[in-house]
Amino acid sequence: MGAFLIDLLQVLVGVIIGAIIGFFVARKYMKKYMKQNPPINEQMIKAMMTQMGRTPSQKQVNQMMKAMNKYMD
Repeated sequence: MGAFLIDLLQVLVGVIIGAIIGFFVARKYMKKYMKQNPPINEQMIKAMMTQMGRTPSQKQVNQMMKAMNKYMD
């Protein structure tokens, strides 16, 4: 009975450690992926502003991109 509890405890500890390591590896991978493939680019911002009835200047687009990049970091 004692050996069974020790084995069960080892399995539980292994699962917990694996979940923690998996979380941090997945988090690092997603940060790297989002940095390489940003979800919004300049063309999307221009299209969004045009749909809202505004003609965006390049300065406005640059400000939006800078704000998005600041938010992502």
